[in-house]
Amino acid sequence: MHAETLRSVVVLGSTGSIGTQAIDVVTANPGRFRVAGLAAGGGRVDLLARQAAELGAEVVAVADAARVPELKEALAALGAAPVVLGGPEGVAEAAGWRCDIVLNGITGALGLTSTLVALEAGRTLALANKESLIVGGPLVKRLAKPGQIVPVDSEHSAVQQCLWAAGPHGHDPDAVRKLVITASGGPFRGRTRAEMADVTPEMALAHPTWSMGPMITVNSATLVNKGLEVIEAHLLFDLGFDRIDVVVHPQSIIHSMVEYVDGSTIAQASPPDMRLPIALALGHPGRLAGAASPVDWTKAHTWTFEPLDDEAFPSVALARHVGEAGGTAPAVYNAANEACLEAFLGGRLPFLGIVDTVARVVEEHQVTPAGSVEEVLAADAWARARAAELAAGQSR
Repeated sequence: MHAETLRSVVVLGSTGSIGTQAIDVVTANPGRFRVAGLAAGGGRVDLLARQAAELGAEVVAVADAARVPELKEALAALGAAPVVLGGPEGVAEAAGWRCDIVLNGITGALGLTSTLVALEAGRTLALANKESLIVGGPLVKRLAKPGQIVPVDSEHSAVQQCLWAAGPHGHDPDAVRKLVITASGGPFRGRTRAEMADVTPEMALAHPTWSMGPMITVNSATLVNKGLEVIEAHLLFDLGFDRIDVVVHPQSIIHSMVEYVDGSTIAQASPPDMRLPIALALGHPGRLAGAASPVDWTKAHTWTFEPLDDEAFPSVALARHVGEAGGTAPAVYNAANEACLEAFLGGRLPFLGIVDTVARVVEEHQVTPAGSVEEVLAADAWARARAAELAAGQSR
C-alpha cells in the first residue's frame, strides 16, 4: 500500500483499550493510515482532545453531550479545531463520516447504531463492538455486504485467517467441517460447579492471561464471553451451531482453528496481543509488518487442549440455545448477563447466580424477530430490568 492509497480511519471508542491500541497501530504506520475521526463516551475528555490534536482528526464526537464544552476547551488549548459533535447522535454521525474504515470499539448499545450507520454509508467495518452482532444480528446481517465486516476480536480474526487456507481462491464453505473457538478457561478452569459456590469478585477479576476491564474479565470467568463469541462466529461465518466447537486452551497462543473436510486443521498462533487482530482488520486483506511480537520458536513450549466442562460452565450451551432461537434472544442473554455482572460485582448476587439468573430470564422471554433497533433495545431493557429484579431476591 503506497501513500496514494492512504486509508482514512474513524476510531469509535478511541479512549478505551481497543481504541488506544488501534491508534498505536495507526501511528506506527503513518504512510498507510490517517485518522479522519474519533469518538468516545466522555469519561476521558483530556485524552480524547490530545488524540484529536496529535492525529489531526477532522471530527470528534463525545457520547455524553454534557462534556462538549469541556472537550471544545481542551481542543482549543491544544490549538486543534475539528468539528465537535455531542450525544449518541453525534457518535452516529462520526460513524458515517467520510473515510475508508470505521473501527467500532465503542461499548454498549450505542455501538449498534454506529455499526448500522457505518454499514449504510458503505464503509469497511472493523468490528470490536459485540452488541452489534449479539443485540442486532438480524439488522446487521441485512445491511452488511459480503466482506464489509472485518472482525477485530482475536478469536474471530483467527478463524478468518484460518479460512483463507480453504483453497487458492480463499474461503470455501464446502471445505469447512467445523470452527474451533479456543478459550483460556478463565481463573476457575478445572473447578467443579460446587467448588465455585464461594467465588468473590476479587477472585473472578484475577484472569490468568489477559488484562481487561471488569465486565469482560468476569465474562471470561463464567465463560459467557465464549458463548457470545460462538453466536458471533455463527453470524460472521454463516455456519450452524453444530459446526462451532469450543476447546479450552489455557496458554492463549492458539486463538482459534478451522477443521477441514479432509481431516486437516489450520490454527492461528501468536502471543496474546490485540494489536495483531486490530492491524489485520485495518490493513485487510494485507498484513502490517511488526504489528505484534511473534511466538519465539527458539524456546520450548507446551500447549494443552481440554474439552469444555458444560456442567461447571453452562453459559456456552445456553448461548447456543439463544443463538438457535435467534431474533431478540441473544440480546436478552447479553443484557441479562450485564445486569447480573453488575449485581455480582456489587456484592448482591453469588457467582453461580450469574448464569443461573440469565438462564431464567432467557426462559421467560418471548422471542420476537428483532426487526428494528427499537425492538431489540426494548428486549434489552426488559432483560436488564428482569435480571436486576431476580438478582435482588438473592444475596451472596
